[in-house]
Amino acid sequence: MESEDYGCSSLSESPDILDNSENAEVSELFEHFRVVADKGQSLLRVDKFLIEHLQDVSRNRIQKAAEAGFIHVNGKPVKSNYKVKPLDTVSVMLDRPRYETTIEPEDIPLDVVYEDDDLLVVNKPAGLVVHPGCGNYTGTLVNALAWHLKDDSDFDANDPEVGLVHRIDKDTSGLLVIAKTAIAKTRLGVQFFNKTTSRLYNALVWGDFDEMTGRIEGNIGRDPKDRLKMAVFDPQSDQGKNAVTHWRVLRRYGFVTLVECRLETGRTHQIRAHMKHIGHPLFNDERYGGDQILRGTRESSYMQFVKRCFEACPRQALHAKTLGFEHPTTRKQMHFDSPWAPDFQQLIDLWEEFVKQN
Repeated sequence: MESEDYGCSSLSESPDILDNSENAEVSELFEHFRVVADKGQSLLRVDKFLIEHLQDVSRNRIQKAAEAGFIHVNGKPVKSNYKVKPLDTVSVMLDRPRYETTIEPEDIPLDVVYEDDDLLVVNKPAGLVVHPGCGNYTGTLVNALAWHLKDDSDFDANDPEVGLVHRIDKDTSGLLVIAKTAIAKTRLGVQFFNKTTSRLYNALVWGDFDEMTGRIEGNIGRDPKDRLKMAVFDPQSDQGKNAVTHWRVLRRYGFVTLVECRLETGRTHQIRAHMKHIGHPLFNDERYGGDQILRGTRESSYMQFVKRCFEACPRQALHAKTLGFEHPTTRKQMHFDSPWAPDFQQLIDLWEEFVKQN
């Protein structure tokens, strides 16, 4: 599936234009989003098709955009009941130019754990957005990289052929690899696509497990009821994309468990959605319900303790612990291990002390 999303989705960015679009007189349209349907795409209404590919946009808004002539297939406007066929090119066209995002260097501290002429590996703190997007056009990891490499004449932060090879969520801490050359990005990208890289995450999740290890398989796609979340669908369905997570218990604390997660795939919110799906949301994961007291007693002392834990680590308890790949030039196997972020460490220390006292 090939797609292009030009920054923040303008369908969600400008509801006034779409809500009044029945009366719009459009002299020129500008492409804001484009996706090409797979060869195996089954017939599907274009509004349902776009729901799977546009973030934070309701079906109603897509339908209004179609009524206004803003949804095109193969260069022609279509209504929302148009059935998308294999290899159709579906575009969102709006009556204003798209928001241009230019990466400007910003002097933001970076924890660089390795660097050479081809790549660098950084340990990202929680709270740092990886790439400019809707509502976060500055102050990102990419802006920090532009500053860090500002004297490297071969690196252009605005060139999509270099830079980030993969991403982690804003409130997830841990390791990321960045390509400084086009060749490095291509070769590293192939490794991620072929699943030959190794990535281990540590997460504190609610509840205990009967087993020491397990495997979660379930397609991941946008939650139709909440566009800010991902939902897990049957692997045999045509909804979402295939995703597999392997987990292993590292430490049991009774009401919560420290687990190690290994990814076969790299879907958006994969660990967060999969753990929620099996009844073990990540600790303090607000979006997936982990910011409530889901296990334990109703005693005030326990509730105060959990509140202290939430304050110690005010985000989902997830850390990208290790990262392994083949160096794109030397072919040497590279392996990196990062210490827990301070807030994650403090959270684990609190639960260790809880276990000792109870």
